[in-house]
Amino acid sequence: MNEKTLDFIEPETSVKVLKVTGQKSSRKRILDMGLTPGTRVDVIRRAPLGDPVEFKLKGYNLSLRKREAETVLVEVLK
Repeated sequence: MNEKTLDFIEPETSVKVLKVTGQKSSRKRILDMGLTPGTRVDVIRRAPLGDPVEFKLKGYNLSLRKREAETVLVEVLK
């Protein structure tokens, strides 16, 4: 399995969320935004300095800071 954290995924790549880590409050917030295990996420683009990163999931676009994205463990889809 090719596991990485969401902050290392390049644009135009699709991934599946495996797990969300981190402190309870920030973990709950990320889960509430739809980044739940099993969800497919497409990486759209990065800001010019690499932060934030824009994702598409469940029919909407979501931007996360790099420090938030590093708490999401994903598997790259072929």
